[in-house]
Amino acid sequence: MIKRVIQAGALFVALALLCLGVLSQCSAQISRYAFAPTHGFEPGAPLPPRAYDDAAMWIARPGLARDPAQWLPPGMIHGVTGDAAVFFVHPTSYLSRNHWNAPLTDADSRRRAEVLVAATASAFNSVGPVWVPRYRQAAFGAFLTEGAERQRAMDLAYGDVRAAFATFLTTLPPETPIVLAGHSQGAWIVARLLRDMVRGKPLARRIVAAYAIGWPIVASRAAAETGLPPCSAPDQAGCLAGWISFAEPADPRLLIQAYHPWPETGAATQPADAPLLCVNPLTGTQGGAAPRSANRGTLLPDENDDETERAGPLVPALVPAHCSAQGILLIGSPPEIGLFVLPGNNYHVYDIPLFWANLRADALRRSAAWHQKRDGGTR
Repeated sequence: MIKRVIQAGALFVALALLCLGVLSQCSAQISRYAFAPTHGFEPGAPLPPRAYDDAAMWIARPGLARDPAQWLPPGMIHGVTGDAAVFFVHPTSYLSRNHWNAPLTDADSRRRAEVLVAATASAFNSVGPVWVPRYRQAAFGAFLTEGAERQRAMDLAYGDVRAAFATFLTTLPPETPIVLAGHSQGAWIVARLLRDMVRGKPLARRIVAAYAIGWPIVASRAAAETGLPPCSAPDQAGCLAGWISFAEPADPRLLIQAYHPWPETGAATQPADAPLLCVNPLTGTQGGAAPRSANRGTLLPDENDDETERAGPLVPALVPAHCSAQGILLIGSPPEIGLFVLPGNNYHVYDIPLFWANLRADALRRSAAWHQKRDGGTR
């Protein structure tokens, strides 16, 4: 199941980015025509008050009978060893050109989102209950355009998640530690939540860590934008982690060109070659390198493509990780993890599965550090 869904989405993205590379010498209007939604932006109606009180508005949350965030690789025993609450924002799963934002009822995007949650948010299910909201995500094509419509689509998506986060907070006992995480579009939303709802507020002291994975964030602006410093130690609490994965030889130019203008990443005020945030998932520190032997387990797609399975086994020591001077996470020679890799050896689709087991251990380690700090430790 996960193999088919991820590869179908990756193929769409790969073809789009490849065409963008070909069109780089042509007009922006051509790329917009090829990939953007087919008509003007439709202002979304406000969600009803207390919309996220309804369990149907969540892909994952405590009490759901079918919760993809609770999935585990074959042979792994489920057990929650932390007491944090996890708020996770899933990546883009709406590939249609029919709307700028995904309708909440769209069956295809809902199915893809559930599979992606099983492959990504599941890495956090040992640190505490995982909450993943449904939201009117910006369409894939919105990211290939510029201007007001793209920003309005992103603002609508963010507004939904902000409302979900507010509901999430009301369900927690006072002083519950919180892990904030997201991938791709979800990482952009996490960074904005940190800026708007956490930075400089009492809530900040409850943040175990934030993971904004798969979105370019300028390293020198990360603390100012989010209120959290980049993680500089593997047992540091209250810090920001993120990375963007490329095999070698890596060519991140398309990615940098596409996302550099976004003000929320701090990129708009920095040179185009400003180093990006790269917290190495194998070391838990900003920058640095680690051999493949440090990789506790990569989550492979299910080779049998069985509808009852959401992903395949964990394979240790598959890839190393090295943060380049540009802030790109280099994973060595291209691994055989899936049929489709984005142009430039971009492994964006697999940012989390490549390091699934290490990310799981990282969240638990930072949760322990948060408790040590709260209880009078030295950190």
